Amino acid sequence: MCRHNVSSGTFLNIPFPTAARQGFASGREDMQNTHFHITDKICIFARNNVRYTPTMDSLTFPPHLQEGDRIIIISPSGKIDKTFLKGAKARLESWGLEVVMGRHAAGEHGNYAGSISQRLDDLQKAMDDGQAKAILCSRGGYGAVHLADKLDFGHFAQHPKWLIGFSDITALHNVFQAHGFASLHAPMARHLTVEPADDPCTQALHDLLWGKVSLTDGSFGYTCKANRLNHKGTAHGVLRGGNLAVAYGLRGTPYDIPPQDTILFLEDVGERPHAIERMFYNLKLGGVLERLSGLIIGQFTEYEEKKQLGKELYAALADVLAPYDMPVCFGFPVGHTTMNVPLVNGAEATLEVGSRKVSLRFGQAQAEDKKAEHM
Repeated sequence: MCRHNVSSGTFLNIPFPTAARQGFASGREDMQNTHFHITDKICIFARNNVRYTPTMDSLTFPPHLQEGDRIIIISPSGKIDKTFLKGAKARLESWGLEVVMGRHAAGEHGNYAGSISQRLDDLQKAMDDGQAKAILCSRGGYGAVHLADKLDFGHFAQHPKWLIGFSDITALHNVFQAHGFASLHAPMARHLTVEPADDPCTQALHDLLWGKVSLTDGSFGYTCKANRLNHKGTAHGVLRGGNLAVAYGLRGTPYDIPPQDTILFLEDVGERPHAIERMFYNLKLGGVLERLSGLIIGQFTEYEEKKQLGKELYAALADVLAPYDMPVCFGFPVGHTTMNVPLVNGAEATLEVGSRKVSLRFGQAQAEDKKAEHM
């Protein structure tokens, strides 16, 4: 890891972990070369010791955490190995937090962590807890959609707290945003258990929760190498997104992601290439793509690249996106990989896609930084 002090900011050049490549089948070497080209190194940057007061008026941003605050771990979707619950608890306690485990966090009901009523009870109690400052979803899987239309935000509005998770938790992110609250698309219990304390994604999650980085002035964000399929340009908008299949399943509902003025990020795991392409065609034919400010295509993992589409997945998606002038980034480090950088759903962001690198900054990038991105 190398540190570079640049314009009062701290930049971290982080090698992309080898483990993140291991989900790819051996028949996908060609895609690996392009897929991971931009994420061989990811740069997380933040000015030192900056605290912020969110100014985004469209959503409520929960307060920052501090030592002694309560965080509740729940399992609103799939059942989880208790080892990861213990590991996450230990990591969060090392941050000085009071960790409370949901009653059914370690439960089992078929593939779920509990019945719908049990999982709903855990989530609703966590939302209503006036002492809690954050809710960590232990894992994804499937099942969060069962709870989407059953949540009461009355008490939560008086004591908003950060919802943390990704994958199937995308359903809850969409619900929280529909009710006016920002949330954190970020690593969950397994990551907090198996990755070391100095893991960059874990550290970024900590810094976001503690308010040690700014979401308003462009001083915090991520940069990575450019991909040959990218569309160059600069976009400003509200960052929204998550798992493609889950978001697709909420199309046409009150919890659909609004495309206007949105920088959309998408990732997925275990989906066949033709299914991914079909979902992108839904976004195209539904008028979503033409209204976006920018698009971030994250990591698509654990599938076989058999060239069913006549070409590899990213190239097929590039064909779907060819008519659009918006900035597009392929292979951003978000998804079911070790390098899964935390993203704030609902935060204003600036996406700059240059010929050599890509930058995603929270808030408005400063003029001198914008110039540097295109060098």
